[in-house]
Amino acid sequence: MSEHADAPILNGPTLEGLDQFDSVVDVFDNAVKRYGDRPAFSCMGQTLSFDELDRYAGRFASWVQNHTDLKPGDRIAIQLPNVLQFPVAVFGALRAGLVVVNTNPLYTEREMAHQFKDSGAKAILILANMAHKLDKVLDKTDIKHVVVTELADLHGVPKRWLINAAVKYVKKMVPTYRLPGATGFRQVMKAGQEKDFTPVKRTPDDVAALQYTGGTTGRPKGAMLTNTNLIANMLQARAAIGKHLKDGSETIIAPLPVYHIYTFTVNCLFLMDTGNHSVLITNPRDLPGFVKELKKLKFSGFIGLNTLFNALCQRDDFKALDFSHLKLTISGGMALTKPVAQRWEEVTGCPVAEGYGLTETSPVVSFNPTDAIKLGTIGKPVAGTSVKTVDADGHDVALGEPGELCIKGPQVMKGYWNQDGETKKSIDEGGWFHSGDIAVLQDDGYIRIVDRKKDMILISGFNVYPNEIEDVVAGHPDVVEAAAVGVPDEDAGEAIKLFVVSKNSSLDAETLRAWCKKELTAYKVPKYVEFRDELPKTNVGKVLRRELRDEQKSEEKGEEQANV
Repeated sequence: MSEHADAPILNGPTLEGLDQFDSVVDVFDNAVKRYGDRPAFSCMGQTLSFDELDRYAGRFASWVQNHTDLKPGDRIAIQLPNVLQFPVAVFGALRAGLVVVNTNPLYTEREMAHQFKDSGAKAILILANMAHKLDKVLDKTDIKHVVVTELADLHGVPKRWLINAAVKYVKKMVPTYRLPGATGFRQVMKAGQEKDFTPVKRTPDDVAALQYTGGTTGRPKGAMLTNTNLIANMLQARAAIGKHLKDGSETIIAPLPVYHIYTFTVNCLFLMDTGNHSVLITNPRDLPGFVKELKKLKFSGFIGLNTLFNALCQRDDFKALDFSHLKLTISGGMALTKPVAQRWEEVTGCPVAEGYGLTETSPVVSFNPTDAIKLGTIGKPVAGTSVKTVDADGHDVALGEPGELCIKGPQVMKGYWNQDGETKKSIDEGGWFHSGDIAVLQDDGYIRIVDRKKDMILISGFNVYPNEIEDVVAGHPDVVEAAAVGVPDEDAGEAIKLFVVSKNSSLDAETLRAWCKKELTAYKVPKYVEFRDELPKTNVGKVLRRELRDEQKSEEKGEEQANV
C-alpha cells in the first residue's frame, strides 16, 4: 500500500529484473538453454521438450525468412485451439521478427474478416477445421501466405495418421475448402530444415503481439503489446506466484485457450521462463475426455475460471482423481464466486487464488497472495503496478469509496493499433489506463470490483460488447431496434438477454438466434430474447441499457423475496 493509509493509490512491490531481457525471444532462448530436454508443452499425449520446441520454432522462422516475402514488423494471424503447433508458431514468428495476431478459432467469417483486415495481417496459420471460413473471406484481407495445419501434425506416426484421419473422415470435422497456394504445416517444417534462420534483433518497445479486445463501440481493437509489456507481466506473475513453484519441476494444466491473453502470458511466458510443463487441453468442453486426461497426470497446478471449476466439481470421476500433488489453482478471466471457490477447495484440497487483468494490461494487474486469499477480492497490485480510482470527472477517489479503476505499470499496452483516438480515451496524460471497471480500494491493500462502467458482458471469461450483438440483430429485416444486456447466469457468470422491437409479430426468439449464429461466435448468441413495443431511451434517443439491466435486477429481487 502507499505510504499514507488514506492515500488514494495502492502500489505493488518493486519489480525487479525487467532489464535482463530485450525481447520475448530472449526469454525463450534463455529457457531453452536452461531446461533443454525437460518437457515444455504436451497435448493429446504428445510432448515437446524445450529442445524440440526450439528446433521446430527455428524451422518456422527459417520458412518465414527463406520462403516468404514477410519482413520484421509484418503481422501473422495464428488461429488455433490448444495444440502443439501454437507455441511453435508463436516463437518461430517472433524469431523472424513478426508480430503475432492471436485469433479465436471460433470466430465467424465476419469476425475473421474484420480482424485480419484491421491488423493488416499478411500471413496466417489456421487449423484445417476452420479453413473453409478463411476460403470465403481471404479476398477481403491482405493475407498472402496461408499455412494450414491438422490437429495432430506434430504427433508421431501412426498416431498422427489416426487422429487426423478420424477428425477428417470419421467425425467429419473438416469442411471442404479451396485455398490455392496454401502450404501444409508439415511442409513448412520440412522446408525450414534447409537453412538456419537468421536472428532478428527486436527492441523492448517493439510490438510483439496484437491482442484484440472489444470496446464500448463494439468494434474490436488491437491492443499493441510490446516486448516490455509481456516480459513485465511474466516477471510480475513470477513475483506473485513463482515462490510456490519449483523451476523445472511442475506440471500445470492449461484448459483455457492459449490465444487468450490470460493463458498466453501465463503458459507461453511465465511457465516457460520457469521451465515448467504446460499440458494443453484442446477441448475442455469434453469433460469426460478432460478428466480421463487428468487421471494420467501428477499435476501440481491448474489454471482455470469459475465456469470450468464449477462444471468439474459436479462430476464424480473428477472427485475421484488424485489431488495430492496439486498446490496451485489460479482463477482469472471472470469473477470467481465464493460457492465455487469453496467447492473446489473441498474437492481438491487446494484453495483458488483469484487475479484480475485486462487485455490492455498483458493481462495481470492484481493477484490474491496464495497464503492470504480473500475471497470476493481480486487481491493486491502485482509488482511495479499502481492502481487508483477516479470519479466521473476524473478526480481521485478515497480508499473505501467506489470509482473507476485506473492502472499504471510497465504491462500497460503501448496503445490501440491504428486508433490513436481510442488510445487517448483509455490512457490519460499521466499514463493511467482507465479500465472501465468500478472498484473499491480497501485499506488492507486489497481491491474489490463492484460494477462495470462499460456495458461489456462477461461470459465464461470472454468479453461481449452489446453494440456488436445489436448491429447484427439490426440487420434482420423484421427488427426495428434492439438492445443487449448481461443478466446473471449460474454457469457462465453472465448470459446475454436481447430486447427487441419488431415490425413482424410472427418473429420469434429461435429465428433471431438462428440469425445471430450466422454472424456471431456461439458465446455471443443471446440466451434470452424478449419482445417489446418500445425500448427505454434518453431524451436524445439513446437506448438506456442500464435501465433494462436495473429492471432485470428488480425482477430477480422480487422473485427471491417471493420465494422466501
